[in-house]
Amino acid sequence: MIVCTEPELNVNKRRLETKVKYIIGVAGVLFIFAVAYAASYNRTQVKFKPIFTLLALEILFAYVMLNSDAGQIIINGIVGLFDQLLRFAAVGINFVFGGLVNANSFSFFFNVLMPIVFISALIGILQHWKILGLIIRGLGTALYKVNGMGKLESYNAVASAILGQSEVFISIKKQLPYLSEARLYTLCTAAMSSVSAAIIAAYMQLLEPRFVVCAVVLNLFGGFIIASLINPYAVASDEDVLTVREEPQSFFEMLGEYILDGFKIAVIVAAMLVGFIALIDMANAIFTYFFSVSFQRFLGYLFSPLAFLIGIPWDNAVDAGSIMATKLISNEFVAMQDLKNNLDSGKYLFDPRSIAIISVFLVSFANFGSIGIVCGSIKALDQKQGNVVARFGFKLLYGASLVSFLSATVVGLVF
Repeated sequence: MIVCTEPELNVNKRRLETKVKYIIGVAGVLFIFAVAYAASYNRTQVKFKPIFTLLALEILFAYVMLNSDAGQIIINGIVGLFDQLLRFAAVGINFVFGGLVNANSFSFFFNVLMPIVFISALIGILQHWKILGLIIRGLGTALYKVNGMGKLESYNAVASAILGQSEVFISIKKQLPYLSEARLYTLCTAAMSSVSAAIIAAYMQLLEPRFVVCAVVLNLFGGFIIASLINPYAVASDEDVLTVREEPQSFFEMLGEYILDGFKIAVIVAAMLVGFIALIDMANAIFTYFFSVSFQRFLGYLFSPLAFLIGIPWDNAVDAGSIMATKLISNEFVAMQDLKNNLDSGKYLFDPRSIAIISVFLVSFANFGSIGIVCGSIKALDQKQGNVVARFGFKLLYGASLVSFLSATVVGLVF
């Protein structure tokens, strides 16, 4: 009879947990690939080589960013930069609004949203000096070498992660009228599955910053993976051109425009939060009265199998599913605030790996409201193409949501 000591039992338990983690993670990736492939416009044109190349790069980048010393140094540098930018922003905010905030209190609008004004101004300056343009083109060229798509798609994916899901289409306005529906879908998927640099600092105040940085990178690869499965196509060499529109502006004309744009974003997000949080609270009250369970808890039960597949332990799957569903039906800020409040109060007892998975899932614009934002942005530039986007609006959300699921699953594999 062989008797295992307690340390040996603990080692065996950890090994078993690791094996289960990998099995569930691989099953989750295969499931995401399967449901994306099932919705494909043309399965015969799917190119699997660039898809698996991008997946390997996604796993590699996630591992380096979350587990290596070099990755931590890079992320700490990025986080330190944003912390400094937030301190600069706080000087302007305190000068204008200092007397409106109660002592020792936290104001979401002033502390989280108002710094967007300063970050937006900084982005405008970097773009005016052509620095951002060089970065976007450089990274876009690198992506073009591995994603199996066109130069415009590669540029758009990087530009979306910096400029945002509405502003990015202004820079490619000249090419919009000539894009096929297939290429338009890929551009919109990249825009909806990314986030803008102006808003990253706001996310970092609600989530652990390293997960925000990780999500931005993973979504860049994930957007091409999912688009390649749902929306495969080939770009002819004579169509594979990049024409970026840059309107000549004076420095202060540009600066004023970007400052106002940042303020508009902050106010719009604040208005959406007021509306969505109030509606969710009302839905919770109605569901609790009639069914003895809140609306968010009900959604949690519906999403719990998906939460389990992307790596959340079954005991926490309903809580995680509730947060994920909240993000999709409202927006990422509502879900992030909900996650933060419930973690601070001790209502949600997620382990660090689950927090990493959920956090990465939340960092994107994939929600119902973004369908209208993307459609409206394109329609303002080209009425016909805006109507085309409106026709595949739900499929656009489907694809962008799968990008979030894939990024979260990869983090669950390597964290």
